[in-house]
Amino acid sequence: MSLIATDELPANPLDALRELTRREGILDELRRERVMAARAAGASWKQVGEALGMSRQSAWEYFSAETRERLAANVAANEDLSEDGAMALAVSEVKAVRRRHRSR
Repeated sequence: MSLIATDELPANPLDALRELTRREGILDELRRERVMAARAAGASWKQVGEALGMSRQSAWEYFSAETRERLAANVAANEDLSEDGAMALAVSEVKAVRRRHRSR
């Protein structure tokens, strides 16, 4: 299976580079979807990393970066939240996720 046929690329090298970059974004989105599907199906980060040709740590860092950034933004937006309040909120969220997961 060929993802990109070279005869489909624009003749102009700069336009071809732009098209390759656009398709790379599409491929990255598909890869992220499949990683999340694999994780939801129970695959470990080690298995995901092996399938992608990288270490478990590299796979986790790359594919969880967006989530970690969102969490950090939430922390910054809630500076007035105490440690105890933050812990209670986190526990509540984890319980909600577990309930949703069990009901599937």
